[in-house]
Amino acid sequence: VQLQAYGGGLVQAGDSLRLSCAASGSTFSRYHMGWFRQAPGKEREFVAAISWSSDTTLYADSVKGRFTISRDNAKNTVYLQMNSLKPEDTAVYYCAGRRFGAVVGGIGEYDSWGQGTLVTVSS
Repeated sequence: VQLQAYGGGLVQAGDSLRLSCAASGSTFSRYHMGWFRQAPGKEREFVAAISWSSDTTLYADSVKGRFTISRDNAKNTVYLQMNSLKPEDTAVYYCAGRRFGAVVGGIGEYDSWGQGTLVTVSS
């Protein structure tokens, strides 16, 4: 599956933003999907994940209660709703897909990656 994330931008602290990740191919509904981010000078880190059926979601502690991952298999799209944004959320955000196994947060467990979208949160 090919992935393309979009929806990033420059916002102020406390604002909300919704990222989208569009997938091509007919097998999207069979993929667990995840969002990851990489801040300048830091390693890429897990943000959130959702199972193919949407019955399981996972979140990093740093975004729990502020971010919500969801998907629409009919539209081949996964979303990341980000509320109460903080300057430390500034990063390039990537979506990724995992075809087999359980929904997890490990970066190495995902086999399809899209190009990222930049989110900048000003204080």
